[in-house]
Amino acid sequence: MRKFLTLITLILSTELLFAQQDAQQSQYMFNGLYINPAYAGYKEDLNLHSYYRSQWTGIAGSPVSMSIAIDAIANDGNVGLAFQLSNDRLGAQSNIAGYANYSYRIRMNADASSRLAFGFGIGAMQLGINGAELHPNDPEPTQPPGIQNVIVPDGRIGVYYSSNKFYAGLSGDNVISQFINVKNHSYIAQPKPHFYFTTGVLIPVSDGVIFKPSVLLKDDRGGPTSFDINTFLLLGEKLWVGGSYRSRVNLYNKSYLQHDLSNLNSGVLAMELLPIENLRIGYAYDFSVGSLQSYSGGTHELSIGYYFRTRRSRMLTPRYF
Repeated sequence: MRKFLTLITLILSTELLFAQQDAQQSQYMFNGLYINPAYAGYKEDLNLHSYYRSQWTGIAGSPVSMSIAIDAIANDGNVGLAFQLSNDRLGAQSNIAGYANYSYRIRMNADASSRLAFGFGIGAMQLGINGAELHPNDPEPTQPPGIQNVIVPDGRIGVYYSSNKFYAGLSGDNVISQFINVKNHSYIAQPKPHFYFTTGVLIPVSDGVIFKPSVLLKDDRGGPTSFDINTFLLLGEKLWVGGSYRSRVNLYNKSYLQHDLSNLNSGVLAMELLPIENLRIGYAYDFSVGSLQSYSGGTHELSIGYYFRTRRSRMLTPRYF
């Protein structure tokens, strides 16, 4: 069994040697900054947020991701500013990235409860691999004996619309690093652009109960397109409970993909607790419904957010997105 799990990890790592994949998340609906720079300033308070994710527990070399982000507004709410730092590991690979984000938030109505934001982020990524952790069956003459690193500039762009009851966003990342050739570092994965589309609504069910369905499409023009369906309930403005289903969809022809790939991926159970006005604590558990379900111990993701109240919100409802 140990050899089999190691084989899975090596296969996954080998795939990523050719194209760098973004880390997966399950609580992006609680802080859209991780997938869209135009989200910067949406909360209209100084907002500190972080998450830690351990994926496919029980499998050696499985992905581990963590990130911390802070954002706020300027110029009477018309500008959003944010900074985020992340660290991702998968087997022998490790990546550190940092971005400074800016969004320009256009008022779409008189009370500014609806805004259309355009954003971009500028930063850099350190891509690394530890050759000592690679154990191929046949010796590789170019395999690095130790740690190999390269630092590349990067950027991200996005657009985000939100009102009291609806939001939609479109974004892309790795928009600069994709053009930086890292072939001189033969075992470093080449960054590839990723594109995200997300949308959701708030539907009041009764006093103290709000229903929030949303979807996310994620595509990197290389691997399968990922599609998330999310459904959450907000109870008494104190507790979010719900879940997600993640699957593969065929948006357009990708003839280079393996034809017998399963559409099944994973399910997610998640909650976010608001014990006091300024604090949010979230937890998500992912369970595989595809080929990994017999081998993985599941995925655990913890998030913590804290708001430093700097002004009175102009919106009639709290920031639910």
